[in-house]
Amino acid sequence: MFFLYPLFAVMIWSINSIVSKLSASAIDPAAISFYRWLLALLVLTPFVLPGAWRARQVIKPHLWRLAILGLLGMVLYQSLAYYAAHSVSALFMGIIGALIPLLTVLLSVVILRIAPTLGILLGSIISFGGLVWLVSEGNVMQLLNHGMGKGELMMLAASTSYALYGVLTKRWGLPLPIWQSLYVQILFGVLLLLPGFLLAPDVALNRHNLPLVAFAGLFASIIAPFLWIHGVQRLGASTTSIFMNLTPVFTAVIAVLFLHEQLHSYHWIGGGLTLAGVILAQRLRTPLSRRKAVSLRQR
Repeated sequence: MFFLYPLFAVMIWSINSIVSKLSASAIDPAAISFYRWLLALLVLTPFVLPGAWRARQVIKPHLWRLAILGLLGMVLYQSLAYYAAHSVSALFMGIIGALIPLLTVLLSVVILRIAPTLGILLGSIISFGGLVWLVSEGNVMQLLNHGMGKGELMMLAASTSYALYGVLTKRWGLPLPIWQSLYVQILFGVLLLLPGFLLAPDVALNRHNLPLVAFAGLFASIIAPFLWIHGVQRLGASTTSIFMNLTPVFTAVIAVLFLHEQLHSYHWIGGGLTLAGVILAQRLRTPLSRRKAVSLRQR
């Protein structure tokens, strides 16, 4: 039954892609970004702030790291997705989100000095081919002539930001309880999002956008991470991460059923190749260098 933890977490995050798309016509991206994390901060405060305050001397030396993590995970990742939703489909957002595990592995090779594997090499090539096919809608020459659109670039930047967030979290290994660390990151996220919120032309909440803010702030920001953390604790990080590959599948089903988006052949081909590359990078761990393989075994 423990598999239900990451399964439901991924389902919530998939629905959040739909919420992001719906928000494009209901609320300013700067407004939903700010309201989302402000709501999460207010809900978590009674439960987390007392412990965080008692541990303030432990937290203090790591404030700059927590600020960077808040910028990457709470500001750039979500804000860019909300802006991208104005010009890309929820289907596309779900598929690009599936690239995060692969981007995490690639950044780990550079930042964490993880030995590259055959899976990483082949998976990167296959996923890149799938991404090109997806972005070009099956017409590669069109992509070469006109380049990528602003929304596509924003989604790639968003996924890269979150991948970097994951890598830096692992590299720094902050000596803090998970929820205290997240709480301070969210606090920095709210502070960093405040200028954009104050400059936004319309930040009014109404019956159309309030449910979107509530879902993003409660389910996607608190409940899903809670379920995911419990999944990692009970199943292990490697097993739990496999469930992330279901994100584009869930997103596609929900987008077709509720947003009436159309699945085209380039979605199947591009999305399939992208996902296949991600899975290959995760599962095929044959080292590219025999010397590195020996050194890894000696460690």
